[in-house]
Amino acid sequence: MVNTLAPETTRRAPHSRRAAVGAVDGRGRARRRQTVVAYLFLAPALLFFAVFLILPLGFALLLSLSRWTGFDLGDIDPVGLDNFTGLLADGSTFLTPVLTNTLLFALGTVALALAGSVLVATCIDKLRFQGLWRTLYFLPIVTTVVAVGNVWKYMYEPGGLVNGVLNALGLGSVAFLQDPDTALPAVVVVQAWASVGSAILVLTAGLKSIPGSYYEAAALDGAGPGTVFRRITLPLLRPSLLFVCVTQFLTGLQSFALIIVMTKGGPGDATNVAALEMYRQAFSHGDWGTASAAAFVLFAVVLAVTLAQLWFFRRTGEDA
Repeated sequence: MVNTLAPETTRRAPHSRRAAVGAVDGRGRARRRQTVVAYLFLAPALLFFAVFLILPLGFALLLSLSRWTGFDLGDIDPVGLDNFTGLLADGSTFLTPVLTNTLLFALGTVALALAGSVLVATCIDKLRFQGLWRTLYFLPIVTTVVAVGNVWKYMYEPGGLVNGVLNALGLGSVAFLQDPDTALPAVVVVQAWASVGSAILVLTAGLKSIPGSYYEAAALDGAGPGTVFRRITLPLLRPSLLFVCVTQFLTGLQSFALIIVMTKGGPGDATNVAALEMYRQAFSHGDWGTASAAAFVLFAVVLAVTLAQLWFFRRTGEDA
């Protein structure tokens, strides 16, 4: 019996191997076809990404190492790191006050927006018609920055609403946007007010995700509102707070439109920030190299601050 089947098995083996190899080749061809089809579908997005992000980023890097007035590509003059050293040299106006103003503006925006959004989101969570309140607080987000800036600019005027309230309280008028000491804080308040709506939406969603059993257990243990907020609400809101801090800080570091509408960087350089300085260098002074170098310095600051925030929240989460 064994001798009879062995030759047949021997004859069939090459056919089996060929069939297995053919199956593998077929799967490989099918996989390659799927890959080609996938890249065809991705091609428009990849082309858009390359044209509107990769190429401008590469051109900006080239300009940051060159001098260019913005007219003729043949006039690009390589200067190495001179643009960066000029920006970061001692006595440079980019370090003080521009970069200092940028960091203060972002920090103030985060502090006010975070405090206001936590307070309002906690109160809304206990009210009826929560959708209505969230919509009202979200309205500044969908309003154009130019409209917001102009309205608040008139409110800050000596005869405006804010000074009218101060005069009614017997405190006297304040030249908010004309005084270098008050101009930056005044714009920070507007930026925080305009961005608090998105933070409220995020924090409200975070509050909804906290199980009610935690609050019931705390009530049974006799914990007060302050203890509940400090020991339960804030720790469980950490992911939402991290998202709000990072996004608000990034928004503050890149703020441009609101400042140019309200103060144009003045009085003096009291409200001049990095994005506005880049605009001035490029379009007012025709120095595209310095403007591009400032953009990369701002990118480095944004990256460092974001990584620091992520590390801090992760560290505090581990300690908790």
